[in-house]
Amino acid sequence: MKATHTLLGAMIAAGSLVPAMAEPLTVYGKANLSAQLADEGEGSFTELKSNASRFGVKGETALENGLEVFYQIEWQVDLADLSGDDNIKSRDQYVGVRGDFGSLYAGRANTVLKNWSKPVDLFNDYEADLKGLWKGENRVSDSVNYISPSFGGFTFGINYMMEDDVDGEDGVTVGVHYGDAKLKKSAFYAAVLVEQDMGGYDTQRVIVSTKLDSVTLGAALHSQEPAAGGDSKNGYLVSAQYGLDAWKFKLQYQTLEDDNSVSIGADYKLGKNTKAYAWYTDRSLDQSEDKSWLAVGLEHKF
Repeated sequence: MKATHTLLGAMIAAGSLVPAMAEPLTVYGKANLSAQLADEGEGSFTELKSNASRFGVKGETALENGLEVFYQIEWQVDLADLSGDDNIKSRDQYVGVRGDFGSLYAGRANTVLKNWSKPVDLFNDYEADLKGLWKGENRVSDSVNYISPSFGGFTFGINYMMEDDVDGEDGVTVGVHYGDAKLKKSAFYAAVLVEQDMGGYDTQRVIVSTKLDSVTLGAALHSQEPAAGGDSKNGYLVSAQYGLDAWKFKLQYQTLEDDNSVSIGADYKLGKNTKAYAWYTDRSLDQSEDKSWLAVGLEHKF
């Protein structure tokens, strides 16, 4: 009996040490599924769509001299119809070090052009995502990335994509933004972003957003051209979001030359991390069939 108590005590003691010895680790994710009526130019059909549902782990550990190592490993999953190897897709996966100098990290990551455009993209991850018309929404592998501290509200960022091949080309994204993207600490948010040979395109974009009472307004100017040479194309975006109790009503209009996309939608907050939503997007294309989507769905973050 005494031996049993001794063994049990040792197991409890060992178990109590695990949380203290383990590095801080966060498991997180998002499940987003919608039922859609789609018309992509050849007639309408119904579908279930997993809108960039994902899961991942992230964490950080203090080092010496005021430094901290941090990491993120994230995958996209399809909750609707893909299975097997097609169900798992790599998203941001990197490791880095940060301190008073800012954050330096390497691996696979969104560019600052993609990340810093999100405040004005009210339909990100849906059919009306900016990438439906614009180039520049890149997540790049073999990248070294730096984000500076804030200096008087200004933050600088750069992504350098290594060529990774004798026939490859280096790519670079640089940008600067001012203010708080969520508009909680500043009256407005603005960003200027330039990209060279990322995803085969050179891209420039200017972003601005502000909040007037319960209305959040956003706008963007965009220009793109093939890095290998070709015609440049220009476009703009305007968006507006109105909050009323548990509701958010959204409107967004995006153009690229003669192509345009208009979207309306509404989110209803069911809980701290859960919402129901509905939206409609109509895309008019100059050189292709027009497209439209109507969706209702549910999103839960964990």
